[in-house]
Amino acid sequence: MALPFLLGNIVMIAVAFALIYLAVKKQYEPLLLIPIGFGALLVNLPGSELMNPGGLLRIIYDFGVGTDLFPILVFMGIGAMCDFGAFLERPWVIVFSIPATFVGIFVPVLLSLLLGFQPLEATSIGIIGAMDGPTAIYVSSKYAPNLLGAITVAAYTYIATVPILQTTVSKILTSKRERLTRMPYSPKAYSQNVRLIFPIAAAVVIGLMAPQGIPLIGALMLGNFLRESKVVERLSKTAQNEITNISTLLLGVAIGGTMEAERFLNFQTLLVFGLGLVAFVSGLASGIMFGKLAYILTKGKVNPLIGACGSSAFPMGARTAHRIAREEDPDNWLLVHAIAANSIGQVVSVIAGGAILTFVPMLLSLR
Repeated sequence: MALPFLLGNIVMIAVAFALIYLAVKKQYEPLLLIPIGFGALLVNLPGSELMNPGGLLRIIYDFGVGTDLFPILVFMGIGAMCDFGAFLERPWVIVFSIPATFVGIFVPVLLSLLLGFQPLEATSIGIIGAMDGPTAIYVSSKYAPNLLGAITVAAYTYIATVPILQTTVSKILTSKRERLTRMPYSPKAYSQNVRLIFPIAAAVVIGLMAPQGIPLIGALMLGNFLRESKVVERLSKTAQNEITNISTLLLGVAIGGTMEAERFLNFQTLLVFGLGLVAFVSGLASGIMFGKLAYILTKGKVNPLIGACGSSAFPMGARTAHRIAREEDPDNWLLVHAIAANSIGQVVSVIAGGAILTFVPMLLSLR
């Protein structure tokens, strides 16, 4: 006998359809929103019991999310896809990533505490501001598993709408004259050894600074080293394709499984989504403001639009900044500079996640 639909089930199935619609029709993060939406659909069918002990989605969740395996494998694939060459040519662009990530995390953490969330829950909500889905999943699965579904969906929903959010914030905070700024591109020669040393040095230095982040930064830099070594093309391609695709699919379905009506439909979820929006807007705004400062200090040689690329929404943030610049001047090619800031933003988001996992418990123990 079929069990009756409850109002909560109907609402969550509608949410699932909305996620699938955005993924298919609007092409907003389809690689993850489709699995999340389908997982949410299945888990909210009455009597499915997919997230009960022994249920299919629960098995996938325990295997890949509960052990942190899926986020780490995704990071390996991201590392294999990242080209840090643009950053190595202009390492100064890291000045945009630090404020964008710090402010994007700190503001929602503070607001979450004021709204009554527990410190670890507030920290997990704040990590949305790093604008990096796997980092958000990794941190919240440890600190606030009860909010994992809401945090993940909020993070990827806003990542998917970065072109809208970034365009709006950029045009509000910059003038037409600033957006017209051209940044000539002159490739700089450096040896292949620099590309090989960078992932090793980054893994060692960041690992020593924030030991709890070693799984994240280690996977990211292993993937990048596979890419740059040029001697394990098969492994690099496997990390970029098969490993990333399988992990993303199963991760999305498992996260969708956490969106059961009785757990997801509550006031906390609405707060998480609101705070996630604050996180993204504050992060983008702070990056742009530092871009404006760079514009002033260099007497108009830096386009403030690349400041918004200091976030980890890679490569969407860079493409959006480039598009905005070309709307003002079709011959203004900002992409290489934007990619430089956006690629190191990926690394800074991992540093932020590792630092949070390493130092937040220490700070709480001092209370």
